[in-house]
Amino acid sequence: MGVSEQAADVRSPMCPSRGVLEHVTSRWGVLVLAALVERAYRFSELRREIGGVSEKMLAQTLRTLERDGFVHREAHPVIPPRVDYSLTPMGREAAEQVWALARWTERRTSDVQRARAAYDGARTP
Repeated sequence: MGVSEQAADVRSPMCPSRGVLEHVTSRWGVLVLAALVERAYRFSELRREIGGVSEKMLAQTLRTLERDGFVHREAHPVIPPRVDYSLTPMGREAAEQVWALARWTERRTSDVQRARAAYDGARTP
């Protein structure tokens, strides 16, 4: 049985699913997937949409997500060059999952901040 045929178990230290999980749940991976849920973007548009990501990090994240089969890169033969990024069907599925987590995080941030304050207050002499 090949590696791709073995049952994945993200709890296993050698499971390749850990790398996939890392890619889709990284800070920039989540934000790229979340942005592309809405529509396809050109590189510069995507960089503005996400905000705070360097050109190098965005390019690296897009390459990684493209390699994993989540992002489709379409280069148009025009001058100046135009490249569009969109989600593949698998990318859309992953994006919907991480986007739900991101939205949940937005809704619960104030609760987390209160929990942190309580925790820190209980440990301050």
